[in-house]
Amino acid sequence: MKYHHNSAIIPSFVLSAFLLIMFVSCGQKQEYTQPVIEKITESVYASGYLKSNDQYQVFAKANGLLQKVWVKKGEEVKKGQLLFTLSNEVSKLNAANAQLAATNADYHGNLDKLRELDLAIEVSKKKMENDLLVLERQQKLWAEQIGTKFELEQRELSYANSKSTYESAKLRYNELKKQLSYSSEQSKKNLSISQSMLDDYNVRSEVNGKVYSIVKEQGEMISPQTPLAILGNAQSFTIMLQVDENDIVKVIPGRKVFITMDSYKGQVFEAVVDKVNPLMNERSRTFEVEATFTKAPELLYPNLTLEANIVMQSKDNALTIPRKYLIDDEYVMMSEKKKKLVKVGLKDYQKVEIIEGLTKEDKIMLPR
Repeated sequence: MKYHHNSAIIPSFVLSAFLLIMFVSCGQKQEYTQPVIEKITESVYASGYLKSNDQYQVFAKANGLLQKVWVKKGEEVKKGQLLFTLSNEVSKLNAANAQLAATNADYHGNLDKLRELDLAIEVSKKKMENDLLVLERQQKLWAEQIGTKFELEQRELSYANSKSTYESAKLRYNELKKQLSYSSEQSKKNLSISQSMLDDYNVRSEVNGKVYSIVKEQGEMISPQTPLAILGNAQSFTIMLQVDENDIVKVIPGRKVFITMDSYKGQVFEAVVDKVNPLMNERSRTFEVEATFTKAPELLYPNLTLEANIVMQSKDNALTIPRKYLIDDEYVMMSEKKKKLVKVGLKDYQKVEIIEGLTKEDKIMLPR
């Protein structure tokens, strides 16, 4: 009895479900449409952001305590303008010592030493010349057999000694001159190096632009790996776009771009592709594309997000249907519920161009 009772219930349940499905299906209205002739523009979608031209992170060249912040966030600055000052007493002392050494070793400050040797040269030269005259006179007397051999030899020895003293004085003069010149140049270079190292504690702007961010505060310890601020050009911006690897081969410099931004809702701005960076981001599988506004909005900021459509090609009088009516990118369902092969052309996000297979009089069904 139990077996016969269950077998009677199951068919009734199945029948009820079938009737319910049929009722719902019959209640759904079938959607139809016909091709229309209109303009269609094929484009590649990309997301992106704005980057200030010459935008860069500011870094110090040395370790130190942030002693002074000379600028404020949002301030316009000139190239070379002082932004931050770091303190380092050791470098200041080194620079001061280098200054003292340079002053002490200065060539012109040591001319007295050269004049002293120059005077010694003059004295030894006069003595040598005088000894030569005495020698020549003694040689004449000796030729006339006047005087002794010993006297002649004494005069020759005196002349040789005075000549040697003269040559030695000249050598000492030239050697001191070289030494003073070398010491002077070396001390000046050491001073220049010390002053350059001291200037590393003054951080200056590399561009004419705006201070967009100040990361560190006065009193903090700073290292060359620590960013201090972000600067960039306040008048010129580059559009940085991320394009999917499937679309990148279609994107080339010169393509027109239509930009929309949340900051300017309801407005569309034109731009042009400038550059396609050839290295793919392996994580996002995208390529970076740079574009420039043909007419930029009045006010822009770095890192504003945006969306873009990069125009591939456009056609004014194209036969189009909604993309949702296309089956497997090559078929449509005719009103008599038969599939038909079509040849498609341009596509946008809502419609597709039909090149062959349909006319504007045909009626097609929305596939289910």
